[in-house]
Amino acid sequence: MPAAIARTTRLLGFAGLLPQLAAAALVASGRGELHFFGRVLALVYGIVILSFLGGVWWGFAVRRTDDQGTLAAVAIIPSLAGVALMIAVQFGLPLPRALVLLGTTIALTLFVDRRLVATGEAPDGWMGLRVPLSLGLGGLTIIAGVLAR
Repeated sequence: MPAAIARTTRLLGFAGLLPQLAAAALVASGRGELHFFGRVLALVYGIVILSFLGGVWWGFAVRRTDDQGTLAAVAIIPSLAGVALMIAVQFGLPLPRALVLLGTTIALTLFVDRRLVATGEAPDGWMGLRVPLSLGLGGLTIIAGVLAR
């Protein structure tokens, strides 16, 4: 059975919400350049963390003795989704809509995390960490999208 989530790891995970909180606050400021920077920061940071989560899943995949390919294939979806959103924004998808889509995607990652728990691959306390982090980051990204209009 994998090790449990350490307290320091949990604290660092929650600290990872601070940049998105700052981005949402900058968007909420509604002040010219700060507002614009907050919108871009929210998109870029959300995509970076979404891709990071895919990397975590990749790590779980390579630990498998059987069926590595299925989880490895799922693990590349977050980074591909992030790139697709960036391309869509470049070709006209409004940034507020992209932020809402990104936040929703981040929240939906919990389905993969839940499967990792069900198979016994995730450490004890995984969902206790992943639920608030995914819903927190997803929610902050959606808020930034709503405020970015």
